Amino acid sequence: MKTLKVIKIGGNIIDNEGALHSFLEIFAKIESPKILVHGGGKLATQLTQQMNVEVKMFEGRRITDAQTLDIITMVYAGKINKSIVAKLQANHCNAIGFSGADGNTIVSIKRPVESIDYGYVGDVVKVNTDTLVILLNNGVTPVFCAITHDENGQLFNTNADTIASELSIGFAQKFKVELYYCFEKNGVLKNVNDDHSVIQHIDSKTYKGLIDEGIIADGMLPKLNNCFHAINHHVNKVCIGKPEMLFNDNSKHTTLTK
Repeated sequence: MKTLKVIKIGGNIIDNEGALHSFLEIFAKIESPKILVHGGGKLATQLTQQMNVEVKMFEGRRITDAQTLDIITMVYAGKINKSIVAKLQANHCNAIGFSGADGNTIVSIKRPVESIDYGYVGDVVKVNTDTLVILLNNGVTPVFCAITHDENGQLFNTNADTIASELSIGFAQKFKVELYYCFEKNGVLKNVNDDHSVIQHIDSKTYKGLIDEGIIADGMLPKLNNCFHAINHHVNKVCIGKPEMLFNDNSKHTTLTK
C-alpha cells in the first residue's frame, strides 16, 4: 500500500513570503503521493477591513456572513490557492487547486446554531476521494483551500485543520496515510516558553494526562482533537512541528499515535 502524505500549513507560513518559499521547496521534493491543505492567513481580514466589512469573531473563530464568505472565497480559493499552485509549478511539482466543491470532494453542512450562529461555516460530513485518487496516481498534487460546499450550491468557510484531518480519514482505506500539521513551534511543547521542550511522542493515554495537567490547553486543544480524530479513524500517524523539522528524521517534532 502506498504512503500518502497530507500536509497542512497555516497563516504563519502563508503570511511570510520567505517561509512560504522555503516550505514549497521542501514540499515539492517529497516524492510520495501528497496533498497540501492551506488556511487563509491575514489577507482575508485585511481585505475585509479595506472593504469596510465588519470582522466578527467569537472565541477566536470567524463569524462568516454573506459578505465575508464572498471575500474569503476570493482570497482562499483564488489569490492564495492559485499563487501556491503557481509556485509549486515553478518548483516542478505538478499541482492543481481545489475547494471542496471541485470534484464534489468535500461536502459539509452548516454548523448548527447553539450559543451562537457562526453563519456560513461548514462542518464536514463526507469526503469523496475517487477523483483525487486518479490525480494522485498520475503524479498530480491536489492543493486544498479552506472552502467546502453542501451539494446544493452553498459554499462554506471550513476549518483547514479539520479539512486536513477529514481528507486523511477519507483516504485511510486506500493509502497508508500520514498527516502533518506545519506551524511555528518545534512541536507540542511541555513549556510554551521553551522551544526546546518538545514532547516527541503522544498517544491517547498520555494525551489525556497532558490535558489534565494543563500542558495542552487553549488553541492546541482543537488542533490535537483533530489529530486524534484522524488517528482513531485509521490514519497511520500524525506529526506536528516546523516544516524543516517534520521531514527530517533526525529532527525533533511531535508524533502522535494511537
